[in-house]
Formats: sequence, structure tokens, C-alpha cells
Amino acid sequence: MIDVHFVFLGAAISLIGSVLYAKDTFRGLTQPNRVTWILWTVAPMLAFASEIHQGVGLQSVMTFTIGLGPLIVLCASFANKNAVWKIGPFDIACGIASCLGLLLWLLSSNDTVALASFMTADALAGLPTIVKSWKAPETESANTYLGAFISALLTLATVTKWTSAVVAFPIQIAVFNALQISLISGRLGPRIRREPAPVRDVPVERVIAPAEGEQ
Repeated sequence: MIDVHFVFLGAAISLIGSVLYAKDTFRGLTQPNRVTWILWTVAPMLAFASEIHQGVGLQSVMTFTIGLGPLIVLCASFANKNAVWKIGPFDIACGIASCLGLLLWLLSSNDTVALASFMTADALAGLPTIVKSWKAPETESANTYLGAFISALLTLATVTKWTSAVVAFPIQIAVFNALQISLISGRLGPRIRREPAPVRDVPVERVIAPAEGEQ
């Protein structure tokens, strides 16, 4: 176990990853799925409020950061109209199912049911992005997922008494982000499908021929 204040280091690392992802989004290098990122903003903020109510402690800092990062990315996606992944029926279905899970979480009076509902809602929110990372990893950036993964591990390392309220969500965050890192950095989908790596557009500098008589 490490000092509980390491959660602030994890939060800083997570936010740095989100800012780098937002920068890539602003430049049009990534195309976030807004269904996922909207729900990733709302759900953790609601969970943060719930954790404060339950007296989770400083470990709740990770949950707050997990919600703040997507908000930054969302703002960047609206700044560049080309930095948005096209939403399809599957994305909408996952979004609706995730919202229903959040509604059940908010209405449930049973802590276990509430926690399971929230984690299911969060997983459903991330499912469209997992599918996108499988199909087109070049539209994603591993920065924010690496930051969130490190933050989750640091949070877990500070826990003195493991209860579902404290560790369930950080564990899910760690597993999800480890999967995303593998899909994006390892290009698992294209490799398994044996697709060639995409070539990003690179600006071509204008070449000016020297005038006659010049060397």
C-alpha cells in the first residue's frame, strides 16, 4: 500500500493524458465517439457525488478526474468538425442502454444493485469506442487511456480496506483502459484482419526550382 495522496499524482497523469488526447482531437488526428464521451462525462460525475455521500475518501478523486477528462475532450471535438466519429444505430443503442443503467442506478435503494447498474452503464458507454478501436485504431490515441490506467492502479494501491464501493470502479477502469491501449497501440483488429497500416496525410512542402543562373 502507498500513501493515499498518490491519488493526486494519478489524477494529474490522467488529466495530462486527456489534454493530449484533446489536442489530437483539436488537430483532427483523433475522432472521439461523442456517445461514449458524453456518458463518460456524466456518469463519473454522478458516481463522484455518490462516493462523497458514501464517504469513500480521497480515492474518489480518480472518479472525478475520469469525468473531467472526457469533458475536455468533448469541448475539443466541438472545435473541429472533422474530429467526430460518425454515430450509427449501434452507438445510439449502447447510449440508450447506458442511460437506462444510470437511471436504475439513481433509483435503486440497494447499494449492490446500484453499483452493478452504474458499472454496467459505464461499460455500455465505452462499448462503441471499443468497437471503433477494433475497427479503426488510427482514429484513436492511447494517451488518455494510458493516463486513466495509471491513475486507476495508483488509486487501487492506496486502498487500505478493499470494499466494492471503493475498488470496483477503479478495477473496471484499469481493465477497460488496458484493453483500449492494446487495441490502439497494438492495432489488434487490423493485425488479426491482416490489414496494412494506414498512411496519415502529411503536408507536402512546396518545392521551388532555382532561377536560371542560381546554384
